[in-house]
Amino acid sequence: MSEQQHSTTHPAPAPRRLLRLPDDKMIAGVCSGIAWHLGVDPTLIRVVTAVAGVVFFPVVPLAYVLLWAIVPVAIRTPTTGSE
Repeated sequence: MSEQQHSTTHPAPAPRRLLRLPDDKMIAGVCSGIAWHLGVDPTLIRVVTAVAGVVFFPVVPLAYVLLWAIVPVAIRTPTTGSE
């Protein structure tokens, strides 16, 4: 038998939705939600957002408030999929 016949197919993982994470929030959970969505450390996103907020004032703070209003809150903290 060939190797292709023995291999099993795994379904593609569901795409991650952008959600605000209330369990890991500093202000509204926007940065922690973006970090979870991208698979990076929330501190990195928070630092980048803070620096960008100063450099690109008032665009980034307005975008943050807009995301706060638009992005839904996660009912429970999503898992990374590796647990």
